[in-house]
Amino acid sequence: MIVRWGLGELDALLAELGVERALLVTTPRFDDLELAVASRFSGVQRHSPLEIVSSATAAAADADGIVGLGGGSAIDTSKAVSAGTGLPLVAIPTTYAGAEWTPYFGMRDAARRLKTGGLGASTVAVIYEPRLTLGLPCEETVGTALNALAHCAEALYAGECADASRGAELIARWLPVAVEDGDDLEARTGLLEGAMYAGMALAERGLFLAHAMAQALGGRYGVAHGAMNAICLAPALRFNEPSVPEAIASFGRSLGVADPATRVEELAELGGFVRLREFGVPESELAELAAETAARPGAKANPRAASAVEVELLLRSVW
Repeated sequence: MIVRWGLGELDALLAELGVERALLVTTPRFDDLELAVASRFSGVQRHSPLEIVSSATAAAADADGIVGLGGGSAIDTSKAVSAGTGLPLVAIPTTYAGAEWTPYFGMRDAARRLKTGGLGASTVAVIYEPRLTLGLPCEETVGTALNALAHCAEALYAGECADASRGAELIARWLPVAVEDGDDLEARTGLLEGAMYAGMALAERGLFLAHAMAQALGGRYGVAHGAMNAICLAPALRFNEPSVPEAIASFGRSLGVADPATRVEELAELGGFVRLREFGVPESELAELAAETAARPGAKANPRAASAVEVELLLRSVW
């Protein structure tokens, strides 16, 4: 993977890749950003709905490359277009979700209330530009940073991982600073660097129970993936600790605490993420939600087997 820092690197990078007719896939927020692209699709929506992915793919008919710019949904939509067309993708993340590091992508089937996905994206390069994250709202800052932190925590389940440890340390250090001052460029740069390491750890190790819970919640209710990871990570850590105590202890050392689950809750509270009920999740559907979670690949691969009954207890603990 080619990694460059600074948006000014894009022109030379596209030339290096031989891309002359790039399609920009982004949200309306960045539609007017001056970039060396031939065409634009700015209709990205949260969770990459299937119909939006279809429209973006159609917009790539005359393109010879994709530039995906935005948060996790923009990058996932771009990856889906890349997979569907075979075109190379340059990812420019503007949050801390880390989606740029994996070949798989999430999409939402709203009619079925399910988070689905696919494989095969050809992401060839990533450009990190901290200035694009200045002023990112607190909720998105904390949510996507906690998503990245979950990547770090879950990567450690399989043993020591330098990228995961470095990512967790940077996120824990800089997130409170960025929340206090959203225009602090040093803090934004540190957070983005932490998210980069978290994404690298994610690509190496994969996703487990906390992410499975967040994915099931996002698919069913359309709520933000980062917010759900922020709420679900702590109970998943406590559930897994008997099976992977060394991993939890290692994660705690990166955070600088002896009780990493409690520290995760403190960081999540910076964005107001405490209870599922505050996001409209009905108590009456927790059993169904738990069954959906337990059936997801991340839950099945979890280091401690999690039944639907056990997952429901975890969901109730944060409902």
